[in-house]
Amino acid sequence: MKVTVLGAGVVGVSTAWFLAQSGHEVEVIERSSGPARETSFANGGQISVSQSAPWAEPGAPWQILKWLARPDSPLLFRPRLDLAQWSWILGFLLQCRPRRFRHNLRQMVTLGSYSRATFAQLRAELGVEYQHLARGIVTLIETPREMDEAAAACALFQAHGIDKRVIGARELLTLEPALAPIAPRLAGATWCPDDESGDVHQFTCQLAERAARAGVVFHYNTRVNALECDADRVLGVSVSRPEGHYDTARADAYVLALGSFSAQIARGAGLRLPIYPSKGYSATVPIMRPELAPQVSITDEARKIVISRLGDQLRIAGTAELAGYSHALNPLRCAALIQRAQCLFAADSCAWDSARFWSGLRPATPGNVPLIGRSSRHRNLFLNTGHGTLGFTEGPGSGRALAEIISGRPAPIDFEFLGS
Repeated sequence: MKVTVLGAGVVGVSTAWFLAQSGHEVEVIERSSGPARETSFANGGQISVSQSAPWAEPGAPWQILKWLARPDSPLLFRPRLDLAQWSWILGFLLQCRPRRFRHNLRQMVTLGSYSRATFAQLRAELGVEYQHLARGIVTLIETPREMDEAAAACALFQAHGIDKRVIGARELLTLEPALAPIAPRLAGATWCPDDESGDVHQFTCQLAERAARAGVVFHYNTRVNALECDADRVLGVSVSRPEGHYDTARADAYVLALGSFSAQIARGAGLRLPIYPSKGYSATVPIMRPELAPQVSITDEARKIVISRLGDQLRIAGTAELAGYSHALNPLRCAALIQRAQCLFAADSCAWDSARFWSGLRPATPGNVPLIGRSSRHRNLFLNTGHGTLGFTEGPGSGRALAEIISGRPAPIDFEFLGS
């Protein structure tokens, strides 16, 4: 059948690829000039199953209250007269209950593990190159008390089959010598040797190119205006074409993979999605002395910052702003990324003054579990959205799984797919 995928980020392109491999006629509609131009453009570069812990955990409300007074805090909340924002916050608080946290963790780890295996399959079959490094992820720990907390967190992941362990400062330095400047102030780290890193933009562009060769038709510079629906079906998608005229794209089935904007389009069709944009920042810095730059991807959990080496560049990303749909860069938060990286690595390792800054709107659900599967309202509409900070980690796996469901085959993993 013919399937129209709305959105050409890593999630949408992955969905299109696997649908085409299942024998469907596929088109992708994207408002930007090419794939991965928005949230999938310059994220932290981690493929991080070991980081698949929901933000909504029992201690989160108290930690967030401490952060609210800090302009450079990992989470910045700007209250708005926006019902969607306040509904999302209420949903987040409800997801902080221990039972919901454990459920959401299992969902995220299951999807992340499946997706990491999907990356390996795509590399083997297609030879995609995206500055991929398979050297694991370390999460820095500053105090002995945090070491005890980290051990408990590792036990949770180990119970789900994830090799995540606590290591001491000496082993950390052996694993990643570039952390020598900060090592005396660290108690240790956690390490997941199976996690990976890479460039999400390169990956998505290369997969889109392979998909186009396989017959997927990409319509760029084409804006999605609305879903045209009757009682229980989508009849078409109203779009604005590059030439300026309006048109209706028609198919047998539709996939909504528009990231944070999925909620706006769905609302016009009477479908309310619990998604709100969480704006993240990144800085990309040229590496000047490769021997002093990290090879292992790093998470600074206390500051919610991640750092990955992408060839001859260092990507530093993090923070979250619940401030609507603005892409505006806050200079204070940009500077905080660079300042922290300068604390971690040698002063002459990178050209810090040449940093390129970016922001992206990550589509967050209150419990951090993405919405994948059939719409509850329209039987030919499928969702693949709400991946939050884990779009790169979960994107290929969620696209592969949804393609199976659309093709009428059983869900490939034990995940709470919509409509199942």
